[in-house]
Amino acid sequence: MSEERTLRGRSTQNKGLWADETSHLRTVEVQLDQCRDLLRQRRALSEFGDDPNAVRVRPADEAEGYRS
Repeated sequence: MSEERTLRGRSTQNKGLWADETSHLRTVEVQLDQCRDLLRQRRALSEFGDDPNAVRVRPADEAEGYRS
């Protein structure tokens, strides 16, 4: 998350990002979305008495659809 903040900070301070940094920022954002999705899945399974270890990483396009 600190890496995301650093890259976002640089991009909003009129310094801009190199193309590879922009790509890396996008990758970090996707990975964070997937982590948040895993957490939501674990909480939901646990809430309903199921095994929270049964979760799986969803594809990036699916996990991103659940942004909060």
